[in-house]
Amino acid sequence: MTYRELLKAQAERLESAGNDNALFDCSELLGLAMGMDIRSGAFESALNGQAESPIKAKFEELCGRRANGEPLQYLLGEWEFYGIPIKVGKGVLIPRQDTETLVELAVSKYKNSKDIVIADLCSGSGCIALALEKYLRCREAFAVEKSEAAANYLSENIKMNGSAIKLVMGDVLDEDCSAAIPECDMIVCNPPYLTGEDMVHLQREVTHEPSEALYGGEDGLDFYRAVTRIWKNRLKTGGTLIYEIGMGQEDDVMQIMVQHGFENVRCKPDPCGIMRCVIGTKK
Repeated sequence: MTYRELLKAQAERLESAGNDNALFDCSELLGLAMGMDIRSGAFESALNGQAESPIKAKFEELCGRRANGEPLQYLLGEWEFYGIPIKVGKGVLIPRQDTETLVELAVSKYKNSKDIVIADLCSGSGCIALALEKYLRCREAFAVEKSEAAANYLSENIKMNGSAIKLVMGDVLDEDCSAAIPECDMIVCNPPYLTGEDMVHLQREVTHEPSEALYGGEDGLDFYRAVTRIWKNRLKTGGTLIYEIGMGQEDDVMQIMVQHGFENVRCKPDPCGIMRCVIGTKK
């Protein structure tokens, strides 16, 4: 059996398991098993070779895990976010393309500024903080995370990307945690925002991700209420707070920010037209 035939057989296996991106996923996993970049000409050529038993066994084992719902990103151990490689695995939220909307909004707001101080709350893998540090001129950048499992990936990602981000271990809902951060020009946060009902109907893949990074209270708004109240005091006058939000949460989150004295509060859609971010300025 050639690698190409093996790839086709496993893609059919994944497709029958309900995977809509079976060929892409299997190609990525075969590249991992072979130790090759699937975007290279060498990989395409290698597909015509006879499959070696150890590689075949590893590939089939990976495909079995994928067929059982384990996220592709966890199996690969790394995923790209805003052009940056991010290590991921069990215990940390997977970076999503939706979240790039927050980064784009922040970069467009501060692209002409220098020596800014930023904080990324509920940082997880650190993908947002790393992207902002790369594309903005920051004097200091902080990433706040309470989960030790997530913080281990965050630390790896800081090191892998040669970053100067300062990891702060702490709970963003704890006022003492906010006291460890200096006044910021911008605070960003992609908090847990799924509702109780959302958690009951999670896609199988998402159940592999940490529930504490997903569940935002019964109405999904617990973190927006608490973070806005606590962390507005760590923003400079004229500073910016940006949230990622879930579908349909824009009115509630905008109202929370207005109630706490933010001005110019507005929302921004993601590429699919779903309102994905809320931004406001501290008076």
